[in-house]
Amino acid sequence: MDTCTLHRGRAPLLISLPHNGTALPEALRPRLTDSALRLADTDWHVDRLYAFARDLGASILVPRFSRYVVDLNRPPDDVSLYPGQNTTGLVPLRQFSGAAVYRDGAAPDAAEVAERVQRYWQPYHAVLQDELARLRAAHGRVVLWEGHSIRSECPFLFDGRLPDFNLGTAAGASCATGLQQRLGAVLAAQSRYSHVTNGRFKGGYITRHYGRPDEGVDAVQLELAQCNYMDEDSFAYDEERARPTQELIGCLLQQCLGAA
Repeated sequence: MDTCTLHRGRAPLLISLPHNGTALPEALRPRLTDSALRLADTDWHVDRLYAFARDLGASILVPRFSRYVVDLNRPPDDVSLYPGQNTTGLVPLRQFSGAAVYRDGAAPDAAEVAERVQRYWQPYHAVLQDELARLRAAHGRVVLWEGHSIRSECPFLFDGRLPDFNLGTAAGASCATGLQQRLGAVLAAQSRYSHVTNGRFKGGYITRHYGRPDEGVDAVQLELAQCNYMDEDSFAYDEERARPTQELIGCLLQQCLGAA
């Protein structure tokens, strides 16, 4: 079973989009609540948003299945990445709204969670690891870019409105200092979009686990407020909003190519 697709590029840049998937196993559908079946917590259309990066030579890794099946950006032992704050786990039981994912009595047990990790989580990470190794062997260094998006207002997870561009580098541990500074300078040089580095979102499991700048792998997460490229209620892609957003993302990715 194909759980993800990889476009292999020529440049030292791998873009991972772990929450883009929308597929659900047919046996799982009847167990989800009606609201969960909308898959509202998807990082909608980020594969389309980042499609231009193929022309930059980037590799792009995209999952097939929804984060409600298993969250590819959580550790396999499900240790919280943000202790003391509301968050969602390896196999989410709550939506970002706080509503239940599963109908009463239908949540998975530990054995099912372990089976999902083996069937869906491990293959994605195996492909990610292999592609990082290929690119680092070819170029000496590689940048892993984690592309994410979320509703701009989500009271269950954060107060108020999220900045438009949210860079996460695990508080500076997942990428070289110079790269973080150059990315910050790109954002500071424009006034259209609000931005923050290592704010509410500091990077998930993938950024924190694979980002090892001393070993030639810089990892950066971008959490994008979805209102900058789509309608947050209908989930429809908005080309007019997306175009300038893509331009700024492109400027950030160019800095990554200069770092490798």
